[in-house]
Amino acid sequence: MLQKPPNFGTRNKGKAFSLTATRGGGFRSSETRTQDAEETRDVGRRLGETLQPGDIVALTGPLGAGKTVFAQGVAESLGIGEPVTSPTFTLISEYEGNMPFYHMDLYRLGTPDEFVWLGVEEMLNGSGVSLVEWSEKAGEELPERAIHVRIEFSNDGGRIIVISRPGGEAA
Repeated sequence: MLQKPPNFGTRNKGKAFSLTATRGGGFRSSETRTQDAEETRDVGRRLGETLQPGDIVALTGPLGAGKTVFAQGVAESLGIGEPVTSPTFTLISEYEGNMPFYHMDLYRLGTPDEFVWLGVEEMLNGSGVSLVEWSEKAGEELPERAIHVRIEFSNDGGRIIVISRPGGEAA
């Protein structure tokens, strides 16, 4: 059974997080609002603490929304000690920590077929965690078990992060 990340809905360094949970379409969803990069990184870190080998995180959001910052939080929770940067030009970066971490950036891809041609099947179905920025570029090629994370700008300059996990129970 999947669990929601620990400490959701609590305060972080004096800054409030808000969380709502909904159920629909076979997904459990939570919404969190953050006010700065550290809070966004912390949400990634807390999600990362719940991930298991073989999990896939599919990130979407506009340019500059904080996808790579979120990915850095996930990487920290997996024991990655080196800097995690956006692999926009290399497409895939592999890191070793508590388990392998595959950080993919599909920004430069034109079609879902190009995602398949990267040969990512072993990574997506292996013993590590795969995080895919610009995952919408993969189309239907990502497995249904992927955890979807959408990061959007909020009107107050912060971020709205919606995490949707496959599963029938509410988060």
